[in-house]
Amino acid sequence: MFIGLAVLVAGFITMTLDTADYGLGFLGITLGPILLVIGFIIEFFAIMAKPGGQISTPAEATSVEAASVASVSSAPAAPTPAARPTYKRS
Repeated sequence: MFIGLAVLVAGFITMTLDTADYGLGFLGITLGPILLVIGFIIEFFAIMAKPGGQISTPAEATSVEAASVASVSSAPAAPTPAARPTYKRS
């Protein structure tokens, strides 16, 4: 995440270093915005990445769910009282 922030800062600084009028040179109109887009892409992937780089496959998720369902279903179910309506129509 800090790398993305550094690239963003470099993009803003690059745009301010442009010596052309109104920032219409190569640094202000091309290189700076490209660095900003790259920085935002890095930030997006840094935020969306799983911590620790763990990648689970669907087969692993299914086996974990099946194990948790098996452990829950092995316990005896407690009787539940009959559900009562929370409101009445008139």
